[in-house]
Amino acid sequence: MPSITFDVREINEIEQFNDNNLAFDVDNYNETSLHLYVDILHGEEVKQRHSVSIPANYQGTVFFPLSGEEASADIGFWGDPPSWNSEELRMIWRSWKKVGEDYQGFDQVRFFVIGNLETKTMELSNVRFRENPETNPLWLSKLVDMFGQSTRVDNNVKVTSNTELRERAQREAEALSSAAVWNDRSQYGGWKKGPKQQGTGFFRTQKVNGQWWMVDPEGYLFFSHGPANVRMANTTTYTGMDYNNSELRKIDSDELTPEDSIDIVSVPKAIRETATVISKVRRDMFEWLPSYDDSLAKHYSYRRTSHKGPIEHGETFSFYRANLERKYGDEYLSQWEDITIKRMHEWGFTSFGNWVDPMFYDSERIPYFANGWIIGEFKTLSGHVNHWGEMPDPFDPEFAKRARVTIEKIAEEVNGSPWCAGIFIDNEKSWGEREGSVQQKYGVILDGLSKNSKDSPAKQAFSIALRDKYKTIDNLNDAWQTDYPNWQYFETGVNFNTHGQNLISDLSMLLELLGEQYFSVVHNTLEDVLPHHLYMGARMANWGMPDEIIKASLKYSDALSFNIYEEGMQPEFWAFLDEIDLPVVIGEFHIGTATDSGLYNPGIVHASDQTDRARMYTEYMESVISKPYMVGAHWFQYIDEPITGRAHDGENANIGLVTVADMPYPELIEAMTTFNKDLYMKKFDKKQ
Repeated sequence: MPSITFDVREINEIEQFNDNNLAFDVDNYNETSLHLYVDILHGEEVKQRHSVSIPANYQGTVFFPLSGEEASADIGFWGDPPSWNSEELRMIWRSWKKVGEDYQGFDQVRFFVIGNLETKTMELSNVRFRENPETNPLWLSKLVDMFGQSTRVDNNVKVTSNTELRERAQREAEALSSAAVWNDRSQYGGWKKGPKQQGTGFFRTQKVNGQWWMVDPEGYLFFSHGPANVRMANTTTYTGMDYNNSELRKIDSDELTPEDSIDIVSVPKAIRETATVISKVRRDMFEWLPSYDDSLAKHYSYRRTSHKGPIEHGETFSFYRANLERKYGDEYLSQWEDITIKRMHEWGFTSFGNWVDPMFYDSERIPYFANGWIIGEFKTLSGHVNHWGEMPDPFDPEFAKRARVTIEKIAEEVNGSPWCAGIFIDNEKSWGEREGSVQQKYGVILDGLSKNSKDSPAKQAFSIALRDKYKTIDNLNDAWQTDYPNWQYFETGVNFNTHGQNLISDLSMLLELLGEQYFSVVHNTLEDVLPHHLYMGARMANWGMPDEIIKASLKYSDALSFNIYEEGMQPEFWAFLDEIDLPVVIGEFHIGTATDSGLYNPGIVHASDQTDRARMYTEYMESVISKPYMVGAHWFQYIDEPITGRAHDGENANIGLVTVADMPYPELIEAMTTFNKDLYMKKFDKKQ
């Protein structure tokens, strides 16, 4: 990770300002944009992280607030609107703010880049602290118009009236009237001009001429490419209202769907009448929301819990669903299904990715990946950081029970369809980091060892494994440099102040054991319930893909899956996949921008504008198909996130192929269509 760090303890100018921002000058010498990160550090702790896309050949100032209203306000979404006007480049927050955090306490500033596909050069100078300008008192007021779009940015995909929305929809419907699977592809999207293999009636994987491929049910080589999250479940945002009814917030332990994957919840009129304002700040962000007797009020919903943000539960609204009804009328759901599939064909995609609305399962027009979550009241393990929640204890019999219930539900939805290309179970589990401290890498194991075996099935399994290896407690003590009196003491729970090499080696062994138990439960249940469909792995994030877990997954996965949010697949980082020699699919990737989209967050990988976004997509996909083990890549996601943040956690990024008004981004779609025209030939022709 190329970086440069400045010690700022000797800089006294910050003390003269009540509220301040950090600014620096840059000169981007490249003909392409550069994605720059900045960390604010106190010792080794990252107090803040910001990033920005610096346009090609840009010369100017970059800044972000360190203190003041914008820096300290938790308004419920990631990318904040600017609290004052400026022509300079403003960096965005990475992820969530820490409520109540003192952002003044820091001693170093680190500049760095990660995930680049090529070496880039920039000049950085004049790092300084400045006093903030006066905050615009209306910086959070009326951010969103009646269509859920930005009131402050105009662009070529923005609509201004119901009439325009319907006219655009009509023109698109006419243009897509003859949309179909491309002529060189099978009905499943496989490559008809490639070397045909044996058709088995279901999707499978095979190595052909030194390259891994998926093979469609008819025997044609297949590469899975398309958008993920083609559904309504994540389109709602909090309105600032809540209802006085605790029954609405009850969660049944037998539920199979996590809160963020639940579609619109219809709230009875009697409960709506109890609505009260719980956040005036959020309520004032909207120019318009429908009255409860409006025909569009059906697009109100409710969230019982939030993963992050100042609102724990409350009323939500989906502008995207409302816009679909404005476009298509009462039949908006069936019209949306039809137009979406036609778009996939017209744009050259071969499949959907994960989290597609089950309404598409029965269409038999485009392949999809089914998914499920293993949730329930089983024991858990806590890691160093629990990004989306604690790790399940896969040794708990309740985990296996819940896995079977989930997979049986998937089987019911799939109903033996050959159009199901594979199954994803869970997403981005917090196994631990691939590199870092012992706590960062093996936090879930350390937590398990700290527990009493009577309360933790995982601790029981760890104890059995260690007893089997060491036989006596004295042998364990010699290896770990500990002084436990007996195994019974060890069973009650142990903690560590230091970590010797033998202990670290055993932590690694136990992490692999934990992974094997998880993957064996999932695989064996899938094999029993859905024997003809591929298990596509655990969708590991780069912050949750330790070597031990990758190794454990190899024995039980038909394909591996990783969510890779970088500018592309860097050959040196992903070289280990050449040695593994299994097919791999990217479960999530995206590129976005906060300049001309009207959204305040570009997502994880930044572009400087929509044209740059299209360029970066092409370069990303070129890096993917150059790898002989790659069999798919899924863009996350189909629809832009709400400007005011999705209800689950406040994500509000320009990561969609279409806007909140269901308008495709022309630059990105053109790039995708162009790339897809030669997708199969490009992959097949890569020299091994």
